[in-house]
Amino acid sequence: MTYRKLLLTTSAVLSMGIAMAQPAKIQVIHNCADKAADTVDIWVNGPTTTKLENVPFRTATAYLSLNAGVYNIGIAPKTSTVVTDTFYNLNASLAANGKYVAVAGGIESTTGYAPAPPLRISVFATARETAANGANTDLLIMHGSTDAPTVDVRSGTSTLVNDIAFGSFSSYVELPTSNYKVRITTSTGATTVQTYSAPLQTLGLGGKSIVVLASGFLNPANNSNGPAFGLYVALPTGGALVPLPITTAEVFARVQAIHNCADKAGDSVDVYLNGTKIADNFAFRTATEFLDVPAKTPINVGIALKNSTSVADTFYNLNATLDSAGRYILTANGIESPTGYSPNPAFRLSVFGPARETGSNSANTDLLVMHGSTDAPTVDVRSGSSVLVNDIAFGNYNSSGYVSLPTSNYTISITDATGATTVKSYSAPLQTLALQGQAITVLASGFLTPANNSNGAAFGLYVALPTGGALVALPAATTGINNVAAKGLAFSIVPNPANNTISINGIDVNSNVNITVTDISGRVVKSVNNAGAQINISDLNSGVYFLRADNGVEQGVQRFVKL
Repeated sequence: MTYRKLLLTTSAVLSMGIAMAQPAKIQVIHNCADKAADTVDIWVNGPTTTKLENVPFRTATAYLSLNAGVYNIGIAPKTSTVVTDTFYNLNASLAANGKYVAVAGGIESTTGYAPAPPLRISVFATARETAANGANTDLLIMHGSTDAPTVDVRSGTSTLVNDIAFGSFSSYVELPTSNYKVRITTSTGATTVQTYSAPLQTLGLGGKSIVVLASGFLNPANNSNGPAFGLYVALPTGGALVPLPITTAEVFARVQAIHNCADKAGDSVDVYLNGTKIADNFAFRTATEFLDVPAKTPINVGIALKNSTSVADTFYNLNATLDSAGRYILTANGIESPTGYSPNPAFRLSVFGPARETGSNSANTDLLVMHGSTDAPTVDVRSGSSVLVNDIAFGNYNSSGYVSLPTSNYTISITDATGATTVKSYSAPLQTLALQGQAITVLASGFLTPANNSNGAAFGLYVALPTGGALVALPAATTGINNVAAKGLAFSIVPNPANNTISINGIDVNSNVNITVTDISGRVVKSVNNAGAQINISDLNSGVYFLRADNGVEQGVQRFVKL
């Protein structure tokens, strides 16, 4: 195919008085990087015919005034002489007083381009010729690069556009007129493709509305050595698109914040970064996605109770300097309230690095375990006979970092530090949850004894995904959840819960039975020989305990609660 051109023809009968008084306006932008269409003509066919000839690639018209109605936007070879030369057509309804941007993109050639999405004209309604606020510059961002994936557009710590795909427009981004660095990242934000200078102030764009286009090919070698990828600006006055220059990348770390503070006073908090609120009413058992945070320079992370009005309201502050391209997880734990919680370790942000946004092996799921339950002791985390995490205490992450497991469905047990007693067991359906190739954080969350902690959230295991959102509760396993099944020696404890005494049912009280009571950490708190009908527990603190009975031949274990 030889050269192509863009054609605009009228195909509607218009209401003369109203339409003439309130014309529609449209800007047409040539962003088709197919070399066969490197230059086009633009025809406007109405009561009179206007022909804009030899419009090059990366050129825009000014806003054209047209009578309202349905228009046919067509593409024809350049140097065409009649409207019927068009080979691509799109009907677009233009409303009176409406403003539109139409961008030609895609590939017309049958070979030489990979990928090769077909030629198209993408139309954006509610366009602007000027900024909504005279102190700002309004940016309409359009993804017009055929071989670029879905991307984010970011500036500083802000995501200007999230997950924009080829052929799509953003909504308008209203920025105070200044000079910025803008970077194109993968859709997760984990990788920066390129960083550009956006000198809005230097270019005198105050009060202006512009279209910023991703244009050209990331891989020209796969696309007939066509024009390379870049960001280009279309001004409302038209003309050649203005290239944004490539600049040095800003230095960022990536941080995920997880709210795991079960103190009811902090059920939602506000988070400040260097004095600016970045999370408003951030709820308990919720995680952010991985965020861009300045690196190689001191930062301050402040935590305030919900509905705070300024950084002066923060009750906790963490100062840190993060590594360039480092990845971190910050988990809020502990207790802020002065009363109502026992024990009450102070509120803290526990920091882990290097964190992962994806798994280390596409066939596995990587688990980072975090102990965030204030009244749970040092524990082990086990799966079957395997110790996944050994001796993890409150406020700590797994000391050896991530545990990489083949993606399958597991049962995970929380045991005392010796491994002798199972506290609780949970299903970890990694395969069912489609977590293959992902990295997740598994948190011990809430209280083993809510009654001692203002009747706060009960203990459980919860998963934070790298994409953020509400933590995912792991369901209790079908066995070994509230009671540990008797092993050989079967008996029951009544009453359960109990205040002062418990009785053991199912064991001959006259037999030689040794009774051992341990707390949740595995520490022996009571030993009794030939227990008899009742055991005095009035001297024990409130909490969860395990009673082990041993007659010298068989053993059994049952859980009970001391009120």
